Amino acid sequence: MTKKRLTIGILAHVDAGKTTLSEAMLVSAGVLAKAGRVDSGSSFLDTDDQERARGITIFSGQARMVTGNTELTLVDTPGHVDFSAEMERALSILDAAVLVISGRQLVQGHTVTIWKLLQKLAIPVFIFVNKMDLEGTDPQAAMDALRSSLDEGCVMFGIAGNKGEDSHLPDPEELAMCDEALMDIYLAEEEMSDEAIAGAIARRRVFPCWFGSALLEEGVDALLKGLDRFTRQPVYGRDFSARVFRITRDEKGARQTHMKITGGSISVKDTIRTSEAEDSAEKIHQIRIYSGNKYETEETAEAGQLVAVTGPENTEAGQGLGNLLGQNSQAMLQPVLVYRMLLPEGANVPLIMQQMRQLEEEDPQLHVRWSEQKQEIQVRLMGEIQLEILTQMISERFGFVPRFDEGSIEYRETIRSPIRGAGHFEPLRHYAEVHLLLEPLPAGSGIQCASSCSSDVLDTNWQRLIMTHLTEREHPGVLTGSPLTDVKITIEGGRAHLKHTEGGDFRQATYRALRQAMRKSQASGDAVLLEPWYDFTLELPQEQAGRAMSDIQRMGGSFEIVTRQGAGADPGTQILQGRAPVQEMRGYAAETASYTKGYGHLSCTFSGFFPCHNESAVLAESDYDPDRDMDNPADSVFCSHGAGHMVPWDEADEMMHVQIRQAGPPAGEEGGAFGQTAAGASGQRLAGARPGDFFDAGASGAGSSAAVDKDLQRIFERTYGKKEEPKVRKPARIIEAAPEQKQKTKPAEVMPEYLLVDGYNIIFAWDELRELSKISIDAAREALMYILSNYQGFRQCDTMVVFDAYRVKGGTEHTEKQGGVTVVFTAEAETADTFIERATYEMKKKKYHVRVATSDRLEQMIILGNDAFRVSASDFKTEVSQINDRIREILESHRRQGEREGGNRIVLPLE
Repeated sequence: MTKKRLTIGILAHVDAGKTTLSEAMLVSAGVLAKAGRVDSGSSFLDTDDQERARGITIFSGQARMVTGNTELTLVDTPGHVDFSAEMERALSILDAAVLVISGRQLVQGHTVTIWKLLQKLAIPVFIFVNKMDLEGTDPQAAMDALRSSLDEGCVMFGIAGNKGEDSHLPDPEELAMCDEALMDIYLAEEEMSDEAIAGAIARRRVFPCWFGSALLEEGVDALLKGLDRFTRQPVYGRDFSARVFRITRDEKGARQTHMKITGGSISVKDTIRTSEAEDSAEKIHQIRIYSGNKYETEETAEAGQLVAVTGPENTEAGQGLGNLLGQNSQAMLQPVLVYRMLLPEGANVPLIMQQMRQLEEEDPQLHVRWSEQKQEIQVRLMGEIQLEILTQMISERFGFVPRFDEGSIEYRETIRSPIRGAGHFEPLRHYAEVHLLLEPLPAGSGIQCASSCSSDVLDTNWQRLIMTHLTEREHPGVLTGSPLTDVKITIEGGRAHLKHTEGGDFRQATYRALRQAMRKSQASGDAVLLEPWYDFTLELPQEQAGRAMSDIQRMGGSFEIVTRQGAGADPGTQILQGRAPVQEMRGYAAETASYTKGYGHLSCTFSGFFPCHNESAVLAESDYDPDRDMDNPADSVFCSHGAGHMVPWDEADEMMHVQIRQAGPPAGEEGGAFGQTAAGASGQRLAGARPGDFFDAGASGAGSSAAVDKDLQRIFERTYGKKEEPKVRKPARIIEAAPEQKQKTKPAEVMPEYLLVDGYNIIFAWDELRELSKISIDAAREALMYILSNYQGFRQCDTMVVFDAYRVKGGTEHTEKQGGVTVVFTAEAETADTFIERATYEMKKKKYHVRVATSDRLEQMIILGNDAFRVSASDFKTEVSQINDRIREILESHRRQGEREGGNRIVLPLE
C-alpha cells in the first residue's frame, strides 16, 4: 500500500512544550534514540545557535518520520509572540496541525490567535494537552476550557499519565453531536468508520484531543497512531505547483528557497518562472530535503514533499510557483513596532541597506525601509526579543553591532468614503494615464484590487501592469506617511500611447492616481489614521481588579469580566478580557507584575488596526507634510510645447484625457456602478477631440441630451477653440495620446535637454561597469564617459557627469571636458546629490529641460523640481542600449550604401 504523505505543523503558545513534544514524536517513530532538551540546547529541531542559547524556537524546523502507513514531515514552529510571523508562514504548507496546550495554563491569548489563523486557513487540528504529569492539572477542566474557548467540537480521544493509557475511540454518540454527516451515519449504523471520522476532522467538525506528558513520552504514541488513522491523503494536481514558505542561506552563503510541492514534480536543471514576466525563468541547481540541520540531495521532488532548492534568486516567502504563480499568501499577523537603526558616522548606508534587504528576504515582516525625509533605516518588529535576535544576527553575519532606538508604534491609514483619483504622466516621449476608485473595507481586509475597465478602453496587458503596480509595494498615506490599508482599489479607466508608453510610465501614473485620491480624502476629512490594538487577557487577584479596570479605562480600552467554569476554577482570581491600544499597553505587563506582587499575568495578542484613540496628538508629533514627500507626488505631469510640466493634484482633473462621469452612487449601491467612459457606454467619441476625451452619452446612446452636448462642446473648445459642430466617428480600440496640435500662434521654442548623471551610482548599478570597477575604478569611469559621449552625440543634448569626492580630504571642485561631456568632481564634504540639486536649479533658470540619471530611486522617474525628472539606472541603461542599436543600424546602412556605390564606380588606373 502506498504511504500517505503529510505535512504536520506543531503549534503552541510559548512554554506549552511544543518542541519537547516534537522530540518525543521523533523518538516514538524511531528517528531519534533519545529526545533532546530545549533547556539544555540539545534539541534536534532547534538548530540555530541563538535557539540553543536561549532555549526557544526562533525559526521553523522540520524532520521526516514514518508512523504506520503515513510519511510525516514534522514542522516545529516558534511559540513566542515575537516570532509569530515565522509561525504564520509555515501555516500555508500544512495538511494538518497539532495544537499543543499546557495542562496547567490551558488556553492562553496566543493560543486563541493561532486557533483563529488555523480556522481562517481551514486547517484540520489535532490537540495534545501536555504536562498532565504536573500537580493541579485536571482533564475534565481542560476539556471544559477547550470547548468554551476554542470549539464545541473538541472531543477526548485518549488520555495518558498517572491513570494509565486509554486510546479507545470516544462514544459514537458524542461524535455524532459534532457533525450532521456523522449523525446520519450513527442513526443508520450506530457505529463509525475511521474514514468517516477522518472526514469530519478534515471538515473541522471534530477536533480530537489527546492528553499526556511529552517530557515523560506519555500519550505521544497514541497521538501518532491517531494521526495515522484519522488523516486523509491530499489530492494533488499533475502540473507543477509549489508554495514558498521560507528563504535561507546555507553555511556557504548559497540562497535556498524552501517550498512545498503542491502539484506535479520538479527536477534538477528544470526552470521555474518566479514572476509573471516571460524572462523570469530560473534554473534549479540542487534539490535538498532537510531533517534537522542535515539534508539529502534528490534529483526529483514530488507533490507533498518539502524541499529546499538552490538556483532561483528572485523567489519570495509566501509566493506561489507554477500553477500558483501570482497567488501570494498575505500575512494576517503584522508587526506593530517601528525601530530606527542608529548608524555610526561615515557608515556605508547603501551596503547596510543591501545587507538588511538580505535579512528581509528571510523574514519579509521586517519591512526594511529607507526614509528619504528622515534619512534613516527603519525596520518593523513584533517586540523586544525579536530586536535582540536581529541585533545579534546582524553582528554575526555582517560584522558590526547596530544600535536601535526604543521603537515607536506602527500606524496605518485608510479612508471613510469612496473617492476617485487620477494620475497622468506625460513628460517628453512618455505617456500614461490611470483612473482609480478607492472604497473603504472592513478592518483587517488589507488592500484588494479589481478592475471595472473595459479592454476596449484600455488593453488588458496595461491593466495587468497597473494591477502589478498597485500590489508591488505598500503605498504611503497622507496623514503620517503610514501604509494604506483596508481599501479596495478598482481600475476605472486609463490611456496608453501606441508609441511612447513604457511600463515605467504606468507605474508613475498609478502611484500619482492613488496619491491624488488620498489627498482628496484628506481635504474632505475622510482620511483616517489607524493604530494597532491588542486583545488582552488579564488574570490577577480579586483585590487588585479595581485598579486594573481603572487602568484599562484610562488607556482608552474596553473589557469584560470573564468567569471561568468547570473544575479547577480559582474563585480568588479575577479575569478581564478586552481590547486596548498597543501604545497604552506597552510596559503594562511589568506594571501588572509589580502591583500584584507577581500574582498577576497579562497576555496580549495583536487584534488589528483600528481608528487611533489620540489622532490629533499623533498627527502633531509626526509633522508629516505630503507636499514635501517628493518620493510620492500626487501632482500629474502633462506635456506642453515639447516639455513636461507639473499640474497640482487639485487642478489636474480638468486636464485629464479620460473623463469619468461623477454622477451616480458608488459601485455596489442601488443605481449601478460609477460612470463609464463613452466607449463603454455608447461607443461614441467626439470626432477631432483629443484622444482620451471620453464622456457618458446617456441612456439613448446618441449623445443628444443637453448635458452631453455641453460636455462635447467643452471638450472640443478646450482642444481647438470654437468651431463648427463636430462629427461623430466610431471609437478606436487602441487609443493614443493627443497628437501634436496646430497652433494659431507661433509655437513656443522647444527647451533644450540637459542630462545630469550621478557617476558612481550608475557605475555600481550597471553590472558590467560594477565588475570593471572591481578591477579599476578609473577604467569604469572612462568606460562610462565613453558611453555618455556616444549618447550625447546621438541625442544632441548637453551632458554632465558628476563624481562624488566628498570623502577626499582637501579636495576642491574641478571640472573637465572628455569626449564633449562635462565631467565634475565634487569638493570635499559635497555629495553628488547636493551638486546635482544645485546644478538642476541653475539649469532650470537657463530654460533647460533637465533629466537626472541616478540609481537611488525605486520608481522609474520622480519629480526633482519644475521640469526636472529623475530616471532610474535601469531605465537609463535601456535608453543607452536602444541608442547604441540605432547607431549600429545607421553605420551598417552607410556601410551597405558605400558598398553599393563602390560596386558601380569606375576606377581609373594610375599612370
